[in-house]
Amino acid sequence: MVAFSIFRLAVYINVGALGVFLLFIVVNGIGAVNWSFLTEMPRDSMTAGGILPCIIGTVYLSLGAILVAFPIGVGTAIYLNEYATQGRWTRIIRMGIINLAGVPSVVYGLFGLAFFVIWLKMGVSLLAGSLTLAAFILPLIIGSAEEALRAIPQTYREASLALGGTKWQTIYKVVLPAALPSMLTGLILGMSRAAGETAPIMFTAAVFSTAKLPTSIFDEVMAMPYHIYVLATAGTNIAQTRPLQYGTALVLMMLVLGLNLVAIIIRNKLQKKL
Repeated sequence: MVAFSIFRLAVYINVGALGVFLLFIVVNGIGAVNWSFLTEMPRDSMTAGGILPCIIGTVYLSLGAILVAFPIGVGTAIYLNEYATQGRWTRIIRMGIINLAGVPSVVYGLFGLAFFVIWLKMGVSLLAGSLTLAAFILPLIIGSAEEALRAIPQTYREASLALGGTKWQTIYKVVLPAALPSMLTGLILGMSRAAGETAPIMFTAAVFSTAKLPTSIFDEVMAMPYHIYVLATAGTNIAQTRPLQYGTALVLMMLVLGLNLVAIIIRNKLQKKL
C-alpha cells in the first residue's frame, strides 16, 4: 500500500506540474493569438504581424521528417525482428540504436550541418532540416516499431505459414496490419519531438526571417521553435516581443496537439478494424 501511495503521489505531482506549465503558457499567450497572428507575415523586426511562415515551416519539417523516418524505421524493425539472426551483431545494432536515442539534439544538428548542408551541398533548406529531424527521431521509431512487432503472437506467423504463405506474405499481410496501430504510437511521439526541436533545425533549415513562404524543398524556412528562441534571446526588443513568444509557444502546443490527435484518430480506426 505504501508503494502504491508513492506511485499515486508521483502521478499527481507530474500531472500538477504539467497543468501549471500549460496554464502559464495559456495565460501569457492567449492575448497574442488572433486571426491576424495566425495568418500574417512578421513585421517591424518581428515585433508585430503574425507567424504564418513559422506555422507552415514547422508543419513541413515535421511531416517531412515523418515521411522519411517512418518507412526506414519500420523496415529496420522488420529486419531486426523477423529476419536477422538473434546473435551478437544484432545485439550490437540494438545497443547502437538505444545509444543514438540518447544523443543530444544539438549533436544531430551539427551532423546535419556537416553532412546534409555542407557535404551533400543541400544548403540551409527544408530538405536538409527534414532529413536531420528524421535522423533524430529514427531511433524512437525503430524502437517502438520493433516492440510492436514483438508483441504480435508467434501463432499468427505459424498459422499463416501453415496455410502456405511465404515469410514476406506473412509479414506484409498478417504481422504488419496487426502491429501498425502500435507502430503509430511511435509515429505520434516522433512527430511531437520533431515539431518541438530547435537545435537540429537551427543549423540546417531555420532562418530568423524570410519574406516568402517555402515553394521548394531547397528553400530555407522559419519554424516556431527557432522563432521562440530568437525572440527570447537575440531580439533587440525582448520585453516587447514577450507576448509574441508566449503566443507562439501556445500555437506550437496546439499544433502538436492537433497533429497528434489526427494520428491518434487514425490509430484508433485501425485498431477497430482488427
